Amino acid sequence: MKPDTRYQAAENTNSSGPAVWGAIVFRRDLFKRLAAPTRVTQISAPGGSGKTVLLESWVRETGMADSVAWLRVPAGEHDPQRFWISLLDALRATTAGSKLVRPLTGAPNPDGWAVVERLLADLSELEDPLWLVIDDVHELRSAEALTQLELLLLRAPGMLRFVLTTRGHLRLGLHRLRLAGELTEIRFADLQFTPGDARELLRAVGIELSDRAVEMLVRRTEGWAAGLRLAALSLAGRPDPERFATEFSGNERTVAEYLLAEVLDRQPEPVRRLLLRTSICDRISGELADLLTGGTGGERTLQDLEEAGAFVLSLDLRRSWFRYHQLFADLLRMELRRTEPEAVGALHTAAADWYAAHGYLVEAVRHAQAAQDWQRAVRLLSDEFVGFFLDGQAATVHDLLASFPADIVAGDAELSALAAADQVLRGSPDTAERHLARATEMSASAPEERRGRLQAVLAMLRLISAQEHGNLAAVAREAERLLGPAQAAEEQIELGDDLRTLALVNLGIAELWALRPGEAERHLEQGGELARQTGRPFLEFSAMAHRVWAASFRSFGSAAEQYARAVELAHEHGWSENSFAAVAYTGLGAIRVWQMRLTEAASLLEHAERVLRPESEPAAGVVLNQARGMLALARGRDADALTAFRAAERLAGLLITAHPRSAPMRAQTVQTLVRLGQKEQAWQVLARLDRSERGEMRVALATLRLAENNPRAAVSALARVLDGSAPVTNLGWLTKAFLLEAIARDTLGERAAAGRALERALDLAEPDGAVFAFVMHPAPGLLEWHAGHGTAHAALISQILDLLARKKEKTAPGEPLRLLEPLTESESRVLGYLPTSLPAPEIAAELTLSVNTVRTHMRHLYAKLGAHRRTEAVKRARALGLLAPYSR
Repeated sequence: MKPDTRYQAAENTNSSGPAVWGAIVFRRDLFKRLAAPTRVTQISAPGGSGKTVLLESWVRETGMADSVAWLRVPAGEHDPQRFWISLLDALRATTAGSKLVRPLTGAPNPDGWAVVERLLADLSELEDPLWLVIDDVHELRSAEALTQLELLLLRAPGMLRFVLTTRGHLRLGLHRLRLAGELTEIRFADLQFTPGDARELLRAVGIELSDRAVEMLVRRTEGWAAGLRLAALSLAGRPDPERFATEFSGNERTVAEYLLAEVLDRQPEPVRRLLLRTSICDRISGELADLLTGGTGGERTLQDLEEAGAFVLSLDLRRSWFRYHQLFADLLRMELRRTEPEAVGALHTAAADWYAAHGYLVEAVRHAQAAQDWQRAVRLLSDEFVGFFLDGQAATVHDLLASFPADIVAGDAELSALAAADQVLRGSPDTAERHLARATEMSASAPEERRGRLQAVLAMLRLISAQEHGNLAAVAREAERLLGPAQAAEEQIELGDDLRTLALVNLGIAELWALRPGEAERHLEQGGELARQTGRPFLEFSAMAHRVWAASFRSFGSAAEQYARAVELAHEHGWSENSFAAVAYTGLGAIRVWQMRLTEAASLLEHAERVLRPESEPAAGVVLNQARGMLALARGRDADALTAFRAAERLAGLLITAHPRSAPMRAQTVQTLVRLGQKEQAWQVLARLDRSERGEMRVALATLRLAENNPRAAVSALARVLDGSAPVTNLGWLTKAFLLEAIARDTLGERAAAGRALERALDLAEPDGAVFAFVMHPAPGLLEWHAGHGTAHAALISQILDLLARKKEKTAPGEPLRLLEPLTESESRVLGYLPTSLPAPEIAAELTLSVNTVRTHMRHLYAKLGAHRRTEAVKRARALGLLAPYSR
């Protein structure tokens, strides 16, 4: 007898009794608890208890599908980024979420904390209730993602309500919500079917039993929803259902196995075959079902089973993808192994091929592994490894590699190479080197048809390793080897678009650090265009950010506009907290220092400092610390500047080869020592450096000569800079050189020559507003004199003089203590905890903030209070009346 799948209301539609749709009971008593005005509802019960069915029926009954975001956590989810991308996608599928929630694009090294902060900001304008259902939260195995989810639960706006389903205890700090009355809990006892619920379920499939038989069935199953559904399906069409119900007995496992056999035995053979053979898949489509069964009409059969409530759930609105209830799937797999053990491996292999052909590569690898077809699994993973990495699925790849037996990894060159790449990405260079050495040693014995791909992966590994260590020559060598024609047949490398893009971008970055901006721009332009064509936004962004850096050698103004677009692009894709975005923030921050837009510069550089990993990316750290030192100089904090430049020097020492960007940094160190009056130390630094090649060192020497009152020697030092034979990094340094020339000539009494040099310095500074040099080497008298002698830059001179006057006022002795900028509300809250002994993590817990957010607020506080340490910040805050005179 085919179940009637039409909606059937209870006899009294105004009653609070259950209603059913198909074989789903509408339990309105629980609907009221789901609608409770609490922040979180937790449904905790074993598998088969009806958690998901309850929520589906509640959404259907209330008609609020457009206000419910539904996310089911897949089995064994270890990948935080995939979890957050799926969660944001679920929210964006709702009416309100589509307007407020920005999409998130996968990228390497994701920061889930930043995703949460970004999501909280997006939802702060939520006006109507929005429900987020997270089904099977117990499958989320990432401790990091769970902690981030806890933060979201605790800080979400009031209009965002959560419903969490789980089979066991959740490692979430829900006790706070429980104490605050913000947690509704539905447990297994609440989900157990009553005799009334069971009676309505049986009626839905056309079965009428006596009250005694229904009560006996409920008692024997202990109200277990899955057992009752299976019982209802088995009872349909029996000649004596009353007797079957009263004789039904056994514990949960026995009941489930018995009913499974009963259900399968009573199904038509095509349906039975479909259920068994498709049970190997976590999700199934009609096309895949037809492939695995050799039949047709699989999608219609799955839709009929879902409508009948036979433990089949659709995963999309089109009802084209399905999954089985987990318990049902487990039992089906057991029965498949019992009845067709020889078919299991072949089914996994067929599923692997189908998933691979349709672009579901993670599932393809997993099925190949389940079939123990290791060569197929290796080939699938190796062919798509670069794509997985560029899509930000490093955690997923790590799990896939962990599923290979250790002896298979050790004996396969490709797997060893992938293991090396995995360890590089996880920050374990020593382990990576061991895997890489083994892969290189075995590469000659790899199958001929796979050798080219293996060589490409090995080259990519060497390229990434060289880039991280700042070995510019090795980067160029490996990139050119990837991009250039092979010298011999045995050296041929299979280079797909992803690898070619990666090679072009890394080659461009190496040329940028080597101060070859023209070549860098060309290769970065090519790499960015190829990334755009192949749909790799992460690589396109990386190419764009570094290409703008190269452009800044010519023009700060144009580069600043492009950097601003890069920063906006990072926000759009949810990448602003990723380490690779630091280059855009650092570059724009450095330009803002040259332009003396210091508040904006500080915010950008603090952001870059927060997300960058300087120990693992020392080359980028050198540039960031150089920019931080310049900012400190601009603010008159010369000692802090020296600390930043020395930090850059330390990071430069971690690089394999000398970093060309070190020349400007060391020149700044010399100039800072001069500002601090430490001329002897400045000479010691200069004595260790080659002053003939780079113009920055000659500018530093000129600064020292002027401090020694030797303007003639300063003019001599600057000569090769001004005629172009000693190049400088950008126009800011050239502006500084002409300004120092003007000061030296003026000191020598050569006013005409001084005027010409000063006008040239103003020519260079005017287009981009890059006036940093005029603040570092103030010459107000010379500027005032020049303003009255035919300059084309009278307005700019006026702005510089105003800037110098304001700077002098801020540093005047006896000036009353005051805040450099007002505190925000969040900064004030953090300030209240500074006098305590609580470390940043405990302050974060008290304020329900992330640790990164608290540390950012602390840095802002120090800057605004003009302090360098916590105790100093507290002292100044008390002097300003922002804190009580005594500790909390």
